[in-house]
Amino acid sequence: MTSPVATVRGRSTADPSGTPGPAPRLRTPRRRHSADKPRRSVLLTVLTSLVLLYSLVPLVWLAVSATKTQEGLSRSAGLWFDGDFALWDNIAETFTYDDGVFTRWLLNTLLYVGLGAGGATFLAVLGGYALAKFDFPGRRAVFAVVIGAVAVPGTALAVPTFLMFSKMGLTNTPWAVIIPSLISPFGLYLMWVFATEAVPAELMEAARIDGAGEVRTFFRVALPLLAPGIVTVLLFTMVATWNNYFLPLVMLKDPDWYPLTLGLTSWNQQAATAGGEAVFNLVVTGSLITILPLIAAFLLLQRYWQSGLAAGSVKE
Repeated sequence: MTSPVATVRGRSTADPSGTPGPAPRLRTPRRRHSADKPRRSVLLTVLTSLVLLYSLVPLVWLAVSATKTQEGLSRSAGLWFDGDFALWDNIAETFTYDDGVFTRWLLNTLLYVGLGAGGATFLAVLGGYALAKFDFPGRRAVFAVVIGAVAVPGTALAVPTFLMFSKMGLTNTPWAVIIPSLISPFGLYLMWVFATEAVPAELMEAARIDGAGEVRTFFRVALPLLAPGIVTVLLFTMVATWNNYFLPLVMLKDPDWYPLTLGLTSWNQQAATAGGEAVFNLVVTGSLITILPLIAAFLLLQRYWQSGLAAGSVKE
């Protein structure tokens, strides 16, 4: 008697009751059709290549030009090296020219970024967390104000801010640059959206049940979860403060308080003044030194800010 065991490939099968059944057919692997393969767009490839070229060519020109002397900038092609490699001499002269004022400008920029961008990030984290996790009267009005503030360009507020600070006696001081930099509507909105998705309400309730206060819940529970968003906001505010030009131009008259953007501009304009010395090689070298910290910050914090930008893009 045949055992009621199922067989395949043409052999008879039987169920536990002994009744023969049809032999099951093996599933053949589904072949991938041409439609399942990722499509390649020639137009998209061309556009991406143009954007990449548009982004890299200025950096290549800056790096190549920083290796040239003042005379070499005019006698050689823009995207190729000159016979004299003067990069190290240009760097040394940049830090020593005009009694080393470039170092002063660099320290000023670090001061503005540390207090301005750091403070703006801290305030954005506190405000975004509160708006995302607490319900209070006027919450929608605050949302409307934040959205409206994001739409207003900073240059439109520079003159009213100058008039207000001049009455307070704060113009031509570092505080005239630091205090306006503490306000980042876009950073507040970004942290608001990120905190809504990143910090579960159940986790906060569990911390409160365990006896943790609101301050301890924020620093011990919510803050580690907000790390990607914090890094993203910090990078945005840091770049905005580092590259800020118009606000220091309006607020500052003393060159000792200039940031790098304003200081390099003053060097670039020397050639147009009577008896002024042309130091375009130092302007180019100083510009190269200026962008290196930003590039390093983006490369070191890349994994954090990329996850922060993706937060809230998928709703579960």
